[in-house]
Amino acid sequence: MALYPIVIFPARPSFAQLLLSPPGANVIDLTSKPGFFNEPSVAVNPRNPQQVVVAYQVPATIEYSPDTGQNWSRASGTAPENYRVSGDVSVAYDDKGHAFLCYIAFDKLGSEDYWARGATRNGIFVRSSLDGGKSWAKNPSTVIAYPTKPGIPFEDKPYIVADDSKGPYAGNLYVGWTQFTLTKSVILFSRSTDDGQTWSAPVEISSQEGLPRDDNGDVEGFSGVVGSDGTLYTVWADGDDIAFTFSKDGGKTFAPSAIILRNAPSYFKVHDVSRANGFPQLAVDPKSGRLFVSWSDYRNGDVDVFVSTSSDSSATWSSAVRVNSDPLHDGSDHFFEWLAVDPVTSDTYVIFYDRRDDPENRKTTVVLARSTDGGRTFQNYAWTDKSFEAHDDFIGDYTGIAAFGGRVYGVWAEEAPKKSVAAGGIPKSSANTETRRTIVRVGFADFGEANN
Repeated sequence: MALYPIVIFPARPSFAQLLLSPPGANVIDLTSKPGFFNEPSVAVNPRNPQQVVVAYQVPATIEYSPDTGQNWSRASGTAPENYRVSGDVSVAYDDKGHAFLCYIAFDKLGSEDYWARGATRNGIFVRSSLDGGKSWAKNPSTVIAYPTKPGIPFEDKPYIVADDSKGPYAGNLYVGWTQFTLTKSVILFSRSTDDGQTWSAPVEISSQEGLPRDDNGDVEGFSGVVGSDGTLYTVWADGDDIAFTFSKDGGKTFAPSAIILRNAPSYFKVHDVSRANGFPQLAVDPKSGRLFVSWSDYRNGDVDVFVSTSSDSSATWSSAVRVNSDPLHDGSDHFFEWLAVDPVTSDTYVIFYDRRDDPENRKTTVVLARSTDGGRTFQNYAWTDKSFEAHDDFIGDYTGIAAFGGRVYGVWAEEAPKKSVAAGGIPKSSANTETRRTIVRVGFADFGEANN
């Protein structure tokens, strides 16, 4: 009988071995019990960087920190009392240090992924805080709203942008979103010039309309940023492409939108996640004027995260740079990225979910990527070293990140461990509490301290 040598293969390196933790890394839970908590947003007050706000759903909730994230308290009165559900949140600080929370509110969604079919009353609202996020106005302002009646549209995924520059339109607030009707989807836009008290009549800024369903072929994922001269730049997903437009007069008028980057479809399947997408985000370095766009797609088979840059106000864009640093075609998905440029250091940061540590492409960790050369290369850091499995739950459509002076804040949702059976904050319309088991976490890193 022939004898064969026993070959012992080296163990695959663990996630912690593959990547270093970012300097000053820390992660805390913002929600003490699991529920339907996801789609967070984070902002740092440029007038007082000690102040940080995080928003998440459901309902529209604000967590406030007065001391760079060391301590957090939940603000009261941010969710509307006259709607059953509120979410799709975003937060921003303006040039005065005022904080703003933007959210949608509705009673019941329409048909699955076809939100305008059977839509109930819904709208987009903005609530303000004059003390940097600690307390919030009792009455929100209305960007757009519809009462329940046949054929009304559904307003989806708004995102708020504040002009905190020293340009001619400093203090302006901007909101862009997708409006779904029975026949199409469009990107609408509104602005406020009075600290968010009133909003202009919405205008359509998408030159090309999308399909009416929220699962591919629509126009969705508005993101905007203001340059140092007050120019407002915006992007969104347009089918398999990324569309772009800009305004040089404080949001009064826009150039015709145009496709700037070709990519794979913005929606894609990620194993064990109820749905996933690669919506683009936009950022700008106020010092150089360089624009950054991030997104994710599956051009390489598995899902990767990419960044492209423009140094000529979007006339041309660089080739896509792959942000995640694991081997190409290794079967690992990376998704729900978010982008920020530190206005003080000009460093670029991207947060995303990562599965390079699991050969089965199921277990998920959170990675922070940093570029110090204008988006040409990225170093990856392990923001978490313990993975979670999503169990086909809805962990959201996006994460969030903000940076100021070398200190970075990331927010994301995770599936809670199975042993935790208590559920909190579940929408009244949700019958199955076992599938509503997400928590929101915030991570910190401090590259300023590392460079001292």
